[in-house]
Amino acid sequence: MLDTDWSSGWRGAFKIELRAEAIGLAWRGWPVLPGTYPDTAASADDTTGWTVPVPEHEDWQDRLGAHPQQVAEWFTGNPHSLLVATGRVLDAVEVDDDLGRRAARLLRATGQPAPIVAMPNGRWLFLTTVADRLPAELIERANVRCHGEGSWVPLPPTPFQHGVVHWRVKPEVWGWQLPEADTVHAVLVDALTGPEPEEAVAAPVSTKARLLTVHRSAA
Repeated sequence: MLDTDWSSGWRGAFKIELRAEAIGLAWRGWPVLPGTYPDTAASADDTTGWTVPVPEHEDWQDRLGAHPQQVAEWFTGNPHSLLVATGRVLDAVEVDDDLGRRAARLLRATGQPAPIVAMPNGRWLFLTTVADRLPAELIERANVRCHGEGSWVPLPPTPFQHGVVHWRVKPEVWGWQLPEADTVHAVLVDALTGPEPEEAVAAPVSTKARLLTVHRSAA
């Protein structure tokens, strides 16, 4: 069940915001996709089993790189969730709440946080450049998932089960730059065995050094 007010006003406001965000990201070169959306005819007590968004079109991989005008058309009419495909412009590492908080604390200690998305299911997404590989320490963790080629992630303000996807750290705070994947992976590995978030008031020198290298995403 979605703990959300499905009034027409609420749906209208989110539809407008989702469309604006989708167009803005498309102009920056992010591979935006329309995703499935909760049944607008359903009440809060009956959401027909809808839980998470998936691409609206089966041929979504053939639609990557669509012009912003096409994206605008996709998000006109029926509402859609806002998805971005991974494996081209960006990748994402999905972790649980505990690891997410630890890693965010370490990144924040450097003064240059990475774009971070939080989902209402307790999962966090760390956006990075496209990765060549994932460290074994992360691959072995059942609660870590790397979104690369052939995958996608939801972006704010996509509605979700029990809430709405939101930014922990917005891309504009990072100057619309994406941190190198290896850098974020290293921080996540550090967070796996590091101190509790309350104690991690400063990042290790090695972590700070790794965070000096960033990569600008497509403008």
